[in-house]
Order: sequence, then structure tokens, then C-alpha cells
Amino acid sequence: MRKLIFFIGPAGAGKTTLAKAWARKHGGAFLDMDTLLRPAAEAIMTLAGQDPNDRDSPTYKTYCRDLGYRITMDAALENLELGLDAIVVGPFTKELADPLWLEKELSNVGATISDVCVRAVFVYLPSENAYQERIRTRGSVLDVWKLDNWKHFSQSLVRKEIKWLIDPSSILYFDNSGPFSSVKLYELEKFIYRSK
Repeated sequence: MRKLIFFIGPAGAGKTTLAKAWARKHGGAFLDMDTLLRPAAEAIMTLAGQDPNDRDSPTYKTYCRDLGYRITMDAALENLELGLDAIVVGPFTKELADPLWLEKELSNVGATISDVCVRAVFVYLPSENAYQERIRTRGSVLDVWKLDNWKHFSQSLVRKEIKWLIDPSSILYFDNSGPFSSVKLYELEKFIYRSK
């Protein structure tokens, strides 16, 4: 059965690192919202007279956020239509709270949660300090706004509940403290490949 695997969580939690490790070993279409949206976001923010590297301000959220999710999910759904696994990476903050969001998305390609194996991995860190340290250490230009506006940005780090109408055993809240390891990948494999 084709798989739709979500790696969800706040910036700095390590969701992209985990998702890439998974894709490297198990294959599938790797769809990171940051990567897919970046060229459009840079152009849109530049045309709006804003910092093209901003990925967190209210202006970015207004002009680019929903477009990023649409691009990413359209790519994922197209791969599912082809019978391929799709690995999707992004925060999905607003979408997590809508119980019907996933079913609506799948219905766009005539699919349901009965004929697609959905797994959602919510990746998180145990403290605000852990996020700040990891974000500072990775040194990305896309993180400048986060660090300069930490008091505002840190509100987005709260662990959220996934409210989609899927079996609770299809959701994993994954503490990603410390460096990546083969043990972490093994934990993901046990979760993703478990029988329904």
C-alpha cells in the first residue's frame, strides 16, 4: 500500500534530518515545503519589498504560507496517484487542528485513509533552549528573523496535537533530542512499518 508519511513539527526540531534519513534508506518522493516554496517565496517577498530570506514574519505568512502548503500537497498527491510513497516535511500548524483536512486532501485524487497508509511523525525537542541552540547552531540565513524575534517566534514551538481522523496508532510524537542516530531511524521504521 502506498504511504503518505508526514514529518511535522516546529523549526529546529530536526524533522528534515529524520525525513531525509528515512528517504535515503527507504525511497519515496521527498517533498520538503521549504525547498519547494523557496524560489516562489524569494520572488514574492522581493516583489513585496521584503527580505527574501524571511520565512516567519506576518508578511511572509500572509503572502507565502498557504501557497507553500498547496505546492507541497499537490506534489505529494500526484505521487500517490502514481502509486508512489510520499514523504512530506513541514510545520503544518494550521492543518493539524482541522480533523477533516487530511481526508479533503486525499479526496482530491480519489484516495481515502483506507487505501493510503498514513503516518504522521510530530518531531519536537524538550525545551525552548534546545530549539534555540539547534537553530543558532545550524546557521541558516532563513533563521535570522527567528533569532532576532525570538520572543514572538518561540510561541510557535509549543507541541501541538494532530487532530486528523486517523487511527491514533498512526501518529507518533517523537522527541528528537541529541544527534541523529541509527537508533532513531530504527524507532521510525518500527512505527511506519507496523501492521495496520
